[in-house]
Amino acid sequence: MTETLKTPAEIPMPPHVSQDDFKEGMARLAGAVNIVTTDGPAGKSGFTASAVCSVTAEPPTLLVCLNRSSSAAAAFAGNTAICINTVGPRHKDVAMLFGGKTPMEDRFEAADWSAGITGAPILTDAVVSFDCTITERASVGSHDVLFCEIHGIAGDPAGPGLAYYARKFHELEV
Repeated sequence: MTETLKTPAEIPMPPHVSQDDFKEGMARLAGAVNIVTTDGPAGKSGFTASAVCSVTAEPPTLLVCLNRSSSAAAAFAGNTAICINTVGPRHKDVAMLFGGKTPMEDRFEAADWSAGITGAPILTDAVVSFDCTITERASVGSHDVLFCEIHGIAGDPAGPGLAYYARKFHELEV
């Protein structure tokens, strides 16, 4: 006697969790603090993100999630140059600027930047900076997922890291 397996569409699923429950759960998922920047035809812009992760080593690719209602969304939609700058404790104030409603020009004035090979702004003394181009985009719910192929890496491997956990910054020692 053979058993017929049900396809996922045939298996009844409970409703998804509430937005509040999701946010509470995500507050318990520690993440590196990243200042994500771009420059190009759509202008210079940046935002703070913890929703960054590796995708594949060949070709070297990261993904970044960006809320489409963000003040930075239009620039990232119109540019392909992107840099993911992972920051340490000395950049906590800069990360706060890039994560809030601070005017874009004031955000960039708060730190030292150089242009990467893609043209994206690189934070001069970041723990690590990934200079990339956006190769693919996907829209999921309120966010765009940006797939970023890495063309250059720079940074300070001896510097301490910074994580965001339980809605607070936490220093990570080397």
